[in-house]
Amino acid sequence: MTGGELRIAPARLARSPPLAAASMEPRCSSSSSSCLLFLLLLGTAGFFQSCAVEVDVKDHSNATCLYAKWMMRFLIKYETNSSDYKNTTLNLSSSVTHNGSVCGNDTQAALLAVQFGKGHSWSINFTKTNETYQGDFITFTYNTNDTAVFPDAKRKGPVTIVVKDTMRPVQLNNVFVCHSTDFLEAENVTQIFWNVTVQAFVQNGTIGKKESRCRADTPTSAPTVPPTIANVTTPSTTTLSPAPTTAPKPVENPDTGNYSLKSGNKTCLLATVGLQLNVSQEKPLLININPKTTTADGACGNTTATLKLNDGNSTLIGFTFVVKNISASVQRFYLKEVNVTLLNRLNGSVISNADNSNFSEWDAFLGSSYMCRKEQTLQINEDLQMHTFNLWIQPFLVQANKFSTAEECFADSDLNFLIPIAVGMALGFLIILVFISYLIGRRKSRTGYQSV
Repeated sequence: MTGGELRIAPARLARSPPLAAASMEPRCSSSSSSCLLFLLLLGTAGFFQSCAVEVDVKDHSNATCLYAKWMMRFLIKYETNSSDYKNTTLNLSSSVTHNGSVCGNDTQAALLAVQFGKGHSWSINFTKTNETYQGDFITFTYNTNDTAVFPDAKRKGPVTIVVKDTMRPVQLNNVFVCHSTDFLEAENVTQIFWNVTVQAFVQNGTIGKKESRCRADTPTSAPTVPPTIANVTTPSTTTLSPAPTTAPKPVENPDTGNYSLKSGNKTCLLATVGLQLNVSQEKPLLININPKTTTADGACGNTTATLKLNDGNSTLIGFTFVVKNISASVQRFYLKEVNVTLLNRLNGSVISNADNSNFSEWDAFLGSSYMCRKEQTLQINEDLQMHTFNLWIQPFLVQANKFSTAEECFADSDLNFLIPIAVGMALGFLIILVFISYLIGRRKSRTGYQSV
């Protein structure tokens, strides 16, 4: 990896003297039986194959100084020539190189770097103290000239993002291990990692025997609460003799969650909503989003705002809000796009991805909020619906960490009760009209008979 490709990386990534060649084995891993069972339950026909990358960096004496084996995948949102946005998945290819990996020492960072596919690269640098080491920054470059991954991309060429790694300090000579799925989100890119084993600043060329586990792998006193998944059942057609049966448990509405975003120390987006996904596959599913296991991320802006929800590393939901000009002095905001990604929490593979960027929902004046306590349905695509409950949203101009005056949806308004009255009156008028027409027609018929 050249210095130009790492233009945003910290200055501590000075090159060490030339190293002996590192070894790498891209290995394709097959899914376990539990993975396949989970996919079959979701009615998924295919499974994305992933490759485990193993890197063993050697020093001048051919001793291991940096070792890593991990699996990763990237979800990327990009703009097309028609100004629409598409989502794509970038997987590691079987042809992976490791140019630029550096052992590091007491005065400079270690660097683990890989290159794959048509112009894509990924690297992480590690820093150390007298007792610990940890990941510092991750640099990811994807190349939109790869038309197989980015068809019809508007922007051409490499795109680089740099994010701060969330790895905790690890004791020197310990191996960091994390089998659970982990995510890093930044600038329309979600990086997904799992089955990670890494040790930087290896001492005496020997991989440590003691492991330091990530938080997600560490058992807690309270079990992790997964998203509520309720199977949609159909009536039985069995004609056997009657037997005592129990009614299927009704699907409960999702719990209402409170989410917010900050810009500096100021709250810039507020959302209160209960979310339920309706997945229409071979076996329909209703998935309730659990606020207790859901984290919020995103970005605020003057004319565009995004809210990203991550429920237990298995469901990713993105909302995009935009501002429109009604007149020179009147502006309104509305929901423009919703993206939903269902992931296999065991290995990070994408089970389902749905996106709709043609919404014009949740419309309200800029500076106010939008509220709809009744259930609403958003059709993401033909296979996925989103149901919202107790919705209250304000993506712009939040003041004093509170919702502004709300514009209510029609279903919540006091005029909603007039709909059945109006329909009843229309039907009554239609019946009267038909009856009068019948009487007139019958009278004309009698008159005709008399003339004969």
